[in-house]
Amino acid sequence: MVPVLLVLLLALILFGAGFAIKILWWVAVAVLVIWLLGFLFRSTATGGSRSRWYRW
Repeated sequence: MVPVLLVLLLALILFGAGFAIKILWWVAVAVLVIWLLGFLFRSTATGGSRSRWYRW
């Protein structure tokens, strides 16, 4: 009985980890798209040069 419970627990942990990793991939893709859009559509400064779109 204990080995069956351990196998089920391991399957549950691996399923949860796989789901979390898939969500993190989608978050990473969304951040990349937002960063690229911000890089492409940044405004120009008064001197004609492009300013930074982030506040670091």
